[in-house]
Amino acid sequence: MGWDKNGRYYTRSRRVNGRVVREYIGGGRAGELVAQMDAIARDKRETERACAKIARERVEALDAPLAELNEQADLLIQAALVAAGLRQHKRGEWRKKRGEHESGTSTG
Repeated sequence: MGWDKNGRYYTRSRRVNGRVVREYIGGGRAGELVAQMDAIARDKRETERACAKIARERVEALDAPLAELNEQADLLIQAALVAAGLRQHKRGEWRKKRGEHESGTSTG
């Protein structure tokens, strides 16, 4: 977006079907007004982007303690399942250990 090299007329770039197309706006007062409107729209988009970033950061800050509590709960559950004699099959479901007796021999 911008004025040509000599500052005679204003053009606007936009994408059409994946290609960049320059749109001639005009010179003089009309070009100045459209350039100002484009600058206002650009500032608005930047402000909205900054607000969205702040909102994301707030959510992440609120989510961090919950994520830590979730990790601790997972560890506690895993410890309880191992203590109950289960094992985790291929990092997936928990299963009872097969074929172990109190003497440590398996039946076969």
